[in-house]
Amino acid sequence: MRPLHRMRSLCALMVPSLMLLHGCASTNLDASWVDPQLAPGLLRGARVMVACEAHEVVLKQVCQDQLAAEVTARGGTPLPLGDTGSPGPGRAPVSEQLLASARAAGAKAVLVHAVTIADVASGGGMSLSIGGMSIGGSGGVGVGVSMPVGTPRTHNGYAIESRITDAQSGRVLFTAKASARPSADTNAQLAELTRAVFAAAEQAKAF
Repeated sequence: MRPLHRMRSLCALMVPSLMLLHGCASTNLDASWVDPQLAPGLLRGARVMVACEAHEVVLKQVCQDQLAAEVTARGGTPLPLGDTGSPGPGRAPVSEQLLASARAAGAKAVLVHAVTIADVASGGGMSLSIGGMSIGGSGGVGVGVSMPVGTPRTHNGYAIESRITDAQSGRVLFTAKASARPSADTNAQLAELTRAVFAAAEQAKAF
């Protein structure tokens, strides 16, 4: 195999790992459901209690910030659960506590995002080193290939299950689930997932 063709073949082997490490995530809306009796524009300009459930505190905080920002962008007033008392890091809020807090704060609905791991992939891959490059009388080029030392990093693909519940009746009005392929950029991945479920909520005319 000629040196140039060898280089191209080695780089082709590296492409999947490079794509993973640079966060080329693909987000899908897996499913959505809306209550046929949902009043169009119910949450437009309304006060909405927002909360995130996640297995890590950092995921919970990032999710909560993005969730609040999306509600604000649609003219609503987000009321984070932390303002009225949180059940503690790493523990999912209790439904009755959420509903009671929402009613006390004058919220029309409760909007919850549950963040879970949907897929896991390794981000190890092959590393390419070019060494001993010399051009002799025959014009040959030496290329060295080395594998990384240590345990390969893993990257998670997350999923968000979104649900909107009427604060007064406790009835689920809308729910949707979106998932993403593994990526090294968790913040961007959660943002894409949040936008996906909010787009579904808009299509259902919740806002």
